[in-house]
Amino acid sequence: MNYGSINSTQSLAADAQSLGALKLEAGKNSPAAIKEVAKQFESLFMRELMKSMREATMKSGMLDSPGGDLGTDLLDQQFSVQMSGQPGGLADSIALQLTRQMASSTKSAAPPTTTPDLASGARISKASAQGTTPNAIAKTPRAPTESQSNFVKQHAQVASEIEKKTGIPAGFMLGQAGHETGWGKHEIKLKGGIPSCNLFGIKAGANWTGKVAEVTTTEYVNGEPKKCVQRFRAYESYADAFQDYARLISESPRYAKVKGLASSAHAFASGLQKAGYATDPDYAAKLSRAINTTLQIRRAQA
Repeated sequence: MNYGSINSTQSLAADAQSLGALKLEAGKNSPAAIKEVAKQFESLFMRELMKSMREATMKSGMLDSPGGDLGTDLLDQQFSVQMSGQPGGLADSIALQLTRQMASSTKSAAPPTTTPDLASGARISKASAQGTTPNAIAKTPRAPTESQSNFVKQHAQVASEIEKKTGIPAGFMLGQAGHETGWGKHEIKLKGGIPSCNLFGIKAGANWTGKVAEVTTTEYVNGEPKKCVQRFRAYESYADAFQDYARLISESPRYAKVKGLASSAHAFASGLQKAGYATDPDYAAKLSRAINTTLQIRRAQA
């Protein structure tokens, strides 16, 4: 990229070296340079946004290939360049922040702390890309931990078998099981510390005739968390837990619409929350993150 005569309509700073050069250019406190840096930041934000959206969308696998992924990435790069620099967009907010930073300090040429370092892989929400300030940018998702990976590996086979029978994505079930149990660390237990094998936090209603585990849990009443004792189902095996969960989602009128929302993690999680699967007002957001973590792990383990 020629930083002496900057032209953002055809290029994008997509690596740490180019990004560092942009920061250096901005340090000259030139209005034109600052404007270009802001545009490049917005382009990178847009590219990361589209990448996140694609990762959250299930693929059929029929036409997937390394060449196709490269082509999609290049297309996203061009789209991000074309969409950046629009009046009232994120670039204007970043340029304003940079200008204020330059005016308040002559000792540092670094961008303000509210401007994220794209070299670290920061992601933004859809709202941020539509023109909100850089403060709205979400935190970088953490890499899956070893315990998360081990949990997914442990239950992957039975989840895949249930998917074949019911159509409920294995990654979605594994993500929900991971979220409900703290990735196996906080599994519901019977008296004496015996595992209940209840990976999905399914409660024991009046019609349940199997074993029951009574534990203290947190329920939300009018948005406020309250501790109370609840009765949960207990199973002979983890396979039984997956089967009972799939039966609940597939056959219960309460969750009739949820199974059809398996096109995305967010839609599936939101459907479960709307149907009353959990009382936590943030359940859908937490579950979406757990599912996306699981999908990332499964791609790495494939």
